[in-house]
Order: sequence, then C-alpha cells, then structure tokens
Amino acid sequence: MLDKLSGIEERYEELTRQFMEVGNDYQRAAELNKERADLEELVEKAREYRQALKRQQEARELLEGDDAEMRELAELELGELEEQIPALENQLKAMLVPKDPRDDRNVIVEIRAGAGGDEAALFAADLFRMYNRYAELKRWKSEVMSASEIGIGGFKEVIFEIKGKGAFSKLKWESGVHRVQRVPATEAQGRIHTSTVTVAVLAEVDEVEIHIPESDIEIEVYKSAGAGGQNVQKNSTAVRLYHKPSGLVVTCQDERSQLQNKMRALSILRARLFEMEELKRRSELEADRRSQVGTGERSEKIRTYNYPQSRGTDHRIGVSSYNLPAVMEGDIEMFIEELSTRDEAGKLSVGADDDE
Repeated sequence: MLDKLSGIEERYEELTRQFMEVGNDYQRAAELNKERADLEELVEKAREYRQALKRQQEARELLEGDDAEMRELAELELGELEEQIPALENQLKAMLVPKDPRDDRNVIVEIRAGAGGDEAALFAADLFRMYNRYAELKRWKSEVMSASEIGIGGFKEVIFEIKGKGAFSKLKWESGVHRVQRVPATEAQGRIHTSTVTVAVLAEVDEVEIHIPESDIEIEVYKSAGAGGQNVQKNSTAVRLYHKPSGLVVTCQDERSQLQNKMRALSILRARLFEMEELKRRSELEADRRSQVGTGERSEKIRTYNYPQSRGTDHRIGVSSYNLPAVMEGDIEMFIEELSTRDEAGKLSVGADDDE
C-alpha cells in the first residue's frame, strides 16, 4: 500500500507543479486543479499515516533507552498509535478503492408500473413520492421531466430529475423491480394483491460525453395529452424521439414549448445511451466477479413493501425495516448505507486478492 501511496503523492506534487506553470490556459488549469483536488484528501491522509508510522518507530527506539520517564511516555504513545494506525490503514484502503466516476452526478429516475394494473400505477406514484421525500431530506431538488398518469392518481410512467451532489452514489442502488403487497383501495373482498414497479436510475450525461448525430434521430411532434387522454395543449408541443441505431424511444410532453420538451427528451436519451454503454463495459470487466449486493439490473427484484406487516425488505442484503410508513416517507437511508458498505467491502476484498 505504501508504494501505491507514494505514486499518488508523486502525481499530486507533479499536478501542483504543472498548475503553477500553466499560465493563461484556463481550461488546462481547471483540468489540473480538478485532478489535484480529487487526490488532495487521500494525500493528506497518506501523510498522516506516514507521520504515525514515524512516531511509532521513534517510540519503539525510546523504549530501548535508559530514561525511565521517556520509556513510560513511549509506552503511552505506542498504545495510542496501536489504535490509530489500523484505523488509518482502513480509511486509506477504502479511499484507494476506485470510485464510480458517475457518483457525484445528478440523476434521472424512471418509474414504470409493471404487473398489477391500476394498483401498480398507484404504487408507482407512492415510489415517486418516496424518492421526492428522500430528495427533500437530502436538500436536493426534484423536477418532473415526463409523466403518463391514470385518472385515479397513479402513473403508468413518470420520469424525473434529482439534482444534488452525490445523488447517483445514493440512488443508483434503487434500480430494479420493487414489489408491493397490500389490499388495493379498489378491492372489495379485502384480499392482498402483489404488484410490481420497475425503477431505473440513470446518471445525467453532458452533451459532450454522448454526442447524438441528428441523422440518428427521428422527431415527431404532437399535442400533449393529460390523464384520461384529453388534450391539454392546442399546439403540438409534445415530442417523441426515435433513436434509430438503438431503437430507443423517448417522449416528453410536460413542458409548454416544443423546444423544452425536445431538450428534455434528448437529456433522457443521452442518459439511457450512456447507461447502455456503462452496462456493456461493466459486464466485460466483471464477467468473473458478480457484485455481492446484486447487479442493479431492471429485471432484478430488489425490494418488497409488505403493508399488512408494515415491513420493507431489501432482498439483496436481507435487511428489513418494520416501519414501512417511515420508509414510504423517504427513510430509505438504512438500505442505501448497507448496500454501499457491502459494495465497498466487496471491492476491498477484490483489491486484496489482486495485491497478493
């Protein structure tokens, strides 16, 4: 590990030197400063670790001396360092685990009703509220990009953006199939029904990262429709994009102008294309190593919300909350933190295997 840290410290010093000499090339200066800032916390922790090792060596040397008072002080110092050094090592190992470059990005969340008809659509609306409440707790901003409603307050599909630092790092674990078990409001016999909703969490992508040639897209405009199919716009402001190479179709109709709907549709399309490329890349890199907490694929059942038992269970980690009302009000941090912790532990284990 010390060799890795030395290489990182050397890179940090080199970036510092280049930044001081860059002159008026502001773009290059920004690139250097960003890379340097990304390494700064790790370098500071590495220097703290080296200093602790140095103090440990000095204390051991004092133990061999003739001065009884200095030996006593050295013993106290060693006692503190025996706790401090392993803690620093663990922190450094965690910091050395490669981070997902998408973690700090905003996200686009797509929620679609699955099996269960109107009850699935109503639960899609419940999940939409849950994620909005979670965003509020994090002081993030949420905004609907596209929605297809049913007349009783549910969603066949709703796509929305959540803006906030680290949004993807938290919400990426929500991709998959969410299952609800409860008595629907429309059920006269009081029988419990099981319905499903699919959630996809996509990292927001810049136009520079995913360039889509105009020749690859077919654009159709039409009049927006509200719940129940009634027209809500006299002009053709809704936009449907068809991406010919991938076959993806994106529609947006919530904005009042055709241009705004087109821009939002393009944003969603870029995020979906980026996710397709990322899944392909990950499948190639991890062909022999399956994640310990599940793949996050949309077909994977990840969580069950059992209303009669007031229980929410995440099947990837076997963790349950028995306060389902709180979960539905956005209290999902316990699931997210456990998923993140186990994922990090898995990466550390892989890293240890690679170092052997």
